[in-house]
Amino acid sequence: MTLQDIQTHLGALEQLEFQLPNGQLVPRHFHVTEIGKVSKDFIDCGGTLRHETVINFQLWQANDYDHRLHPEKLTHIIELSKSALELPEDLTIEVEYQGDTIQKYGLDFDGTRFLLTTTQTDCLAKDQCGIPADKPKIKLSDLNSNSACCSPNSGCC
Repeated sequence: MTLQDIQTHLGALEQLEFQLPNGQLVPRHFHVTEIGKVSKDFIDCGGTLRHETVINFQLWQANDYDHRLHPEKLTHIIELSKSALELPEDLTIEVEYQGDTIQKYGLDFDGTRFLLTTTQTDCLAKDQCGIPADKPKIKLSDLNSNSACCSPNSGCC
């Protein structure tokens, strides 16, 4: 989800909810403690120089159980961040949330709440690391049963 996407969704919401991948909701008294632009320059294991920039939202909760962040307040925080940090609206959002350690999530929307989606590491240079390409999966029902290979009198047996 991009910054532009979240702004569009916020405009249609009356309450703000984030759901973890396990189905639990982030407690309603959460805060958005940071919105930032994170740039990362790195070299992958194949020697290719790469650059990545994302917008980071950090969700946090304290013991102020009566606190509620409303969509219009988050919209205001986003507008301040866009101005101060010159945030492009087409950048992808990642979300940090405190679990056993700081966890990073992708962000999606189901029509009523924001979904924190799992992310995974990946090799960006599989062809140079000797990692074989995935074999194509074939359904047995798609195999041609009239194949000459194993038909009677084909000579294959």
